[in-house]
Amino acid sequence: MTIQLTDEHDQLRQYLTRYLSTSYDLEASRDAAKNGAGWQPQVWRDLADRLGVLGAALPIEAGGDGGGAAESLVITEALGRALVVEPYVDTVVLAGTLLHALAGESSYDALAQIASGQAIWAVAGLEPAGGYCFHDVTTTARRDGDGWLLSGAKSIVTTAPIATDLLVIARTDGGRRDRHGLSVFRVSMGESAPAGLVLHRLRTYDDRPAADIALRDVRIGADALIGAEGEAWDAIDLAVDAATAAVCSEAVGCMRKLLDDTVGYTKQREQFGRPIASFQALQHRMVDMYLHVEQASAAAEIAYGALDGTAERRHRAVSAAKVTVARAAKLVGQEAVQLHGGMGMTEELAVGHYFKRLTAVENEYGSVEQHLRRYAGR
Repeated sequence: MTIQLTDEHDQLRQYLTRYLSTSYDLEASRDAAKNGAGWQPQVWRDLADRLGVLGAALPIEAGGDGGGAAESLVITEALGRALVVEPYVDTVVLAGTLLHALAGESSYDALAQIASGQAIWAVAGLEPAGGYCFHDVTTTARRDGDGWLLSGAKSIVTTAPIATDLLVIARTDGGRRDRHGLSVFRVSMGESAPAGLVLHRLRTYDDRPAADIALRDVRIGADALIGAEGEAWDAIDLAVDAATAAVCSEAVGCMRKLLDDTVGYTKQREQFGRPIASFQALQHRMVDMYLHVEQASAAAEIAYGALDGTAERRHRAVSAAKVTVARAAKLVGQEAVQLHGGMGMTEELAVGHYFKRLTAVENEYGSVEQHLRRYAGR
């Protein structure tokens, strides 16, 4: 089952694309990522207030527009095409899905803050020994009087340095990979961060703000627990799949931009007195790029269409998309760099920045090998 896009979705794409093409400068974005705060607050406010993008896929009761998978698909592809570094996937998709799946109507206040742009959420799930698995958790939460104490470590928590709130996945019971015992806790960030929470800030390969986090007996209140104690496995599973589908769609946007730029460059670059786009060997390579982009786009749509289905169907569709997109990202990224020549890896051209993002996507939310194993049921 694929997503059925309507005229309204096409209008959303055009509206967002027009804004990004005129108001989102790649050079300013990279400068903010490398030398500034890691993001552009004004862009985030525009996405919330001017465009209504942050709430487009959130429930009406939470201040959103009541959309869903189709809206998220359109938005993430457009953001990927513009190489937007602001944390839509981390905050709206991953954290938003997790909050709603765990707390239902009780999550509406938090989701309303996301829709209005007032809150930025990050999810602390991955751990040093757990690889890319959000369910492989050794961080613990133990009761302490009328609250909880969090102890452990989280790795490469993207968006954490700019987040207002953090969702920490911890064990309240069971062993490292036990299905029962996973819980999710809300922790305030910034000036309101509790004692014992230590951030080691870093910037990822593709220029996103991130941090390794140490939790040293971090004391939080009883109301910090989101949802039922020890029953967060399924909600985490759904949220990670939704974020994986979103990253696949984002990658499709990146690849479409690389393909367009590569075709345009080969029409301008001349060799032996004619454009190199006229050489049949290069035409074949660009056709291969086009075919991989279209396959990746179809796979991402199928993944989004499966998010509301059974867990088994969702797992297979999302894993198939992740494998398809990762392989396409590698081919399209490498071909774009090669066809641009030595300039392809410079900071001056956009292609180098898109290549970095696609390289990161290959392993984000699981490697090809991990998703092949899950698709095969192993």
